[in-house]
Amino acid sequence: MSSCLYECDVMHARFAPREHRFVYRLFLFAIDLDELAALHHRLPLFSVNRANLYSFRESDYLPTHEPLHPARDNPNPICHLIDDKPRGLKARVVGYLAAQGVDLTGGRVVLVTLPRIFGYLFNPVSFYFCYDRHGACVATLAEVTNTFREMKPYFLGPSARADGAFRLRVPKHFYVSPFSDVDVEFDFMLRPPDNRLAVQIDDHTGGRRTLTSTLTGPRRALTGARLAWFTVKYPLLTLRIIALIHWHALLLWLKRVPWFTKAGRAAEQRDLYRPHASIAQPQDVA
Repeated sequence: MSSCLYECDVMHARFAPREHRFVYRLFLFAIDLDELAALHHRLPLFSVNRANLYSFRESDYLPTHEPLHPARDNPNPICHLIDDKPRGLKARVVGYLAAQGVDLTGGRVVLVTLPRIFGYLFNPVSFYFCYDRHGACVATLAEVTNTFREMKPYFLGPSARADGAFRLRVPKHFYVSPFSDVDVEFDFMLRPPDNRLAVQIDDHTGGRRTLTSTLTGPRRALTGARLAWFTVKYPLLTLRIIALIHWHALLLWLKRVPWFTKAGRAAEQRDLYRPHASIAQPQDVA
């Protein structure tokens, strides 16, 4: 099976307006979406679309049957409904890429993510690595989620491939942290995972790099025994991640890093799924 685990170090380093750095360890699933049924049957602690210690629910990801915010007319076709009804996750990914001009027929999708743990879900970012029928990685998606449960996918297509990685620098237009305004740029560097996972996302403000985040670590076999050991080694991982986010937010506040309100620049938060009430227009909520 191509599905596996990655045991990773997460590093965040802020350079301005105050320095702040931290590192913590976690593990992530790398799930070949064609293997969901097999994983459901082979792993006692893992279920698909059903409650378990680790529960992978396809509805938690890339809801292409829902409108993007803002829902008003937009010349970019990706901002309209891609699906008129819910489909399986792989079918939604294939449809999303087709809307961007990438044919994934006969290919596969590997999703690097954390499923629900004891029913609780939080993924700051999940990565889709998309392979064509010949086995070449032709596109990636970085699906960023904030603490308001909003979700925004960033597409890195064939033109972003260079030197074995996908590189893209793009306006964020998304509220990720109260200590980072929405008008900064994301700079993605995503390497298709093999024996190691290595991704990096930087923030640029006014042409200056102000923040870097990296996720690196070796591949581990996805077995029932390994998953049981990681459950002990990394207990309540999704809860720990959200707790660490709030702890470091407190430290940044104590360092008097400027704070940006979510509703302050609502018009610049766009092309996202499941908008929060602070920015949602009436047609988005209906």
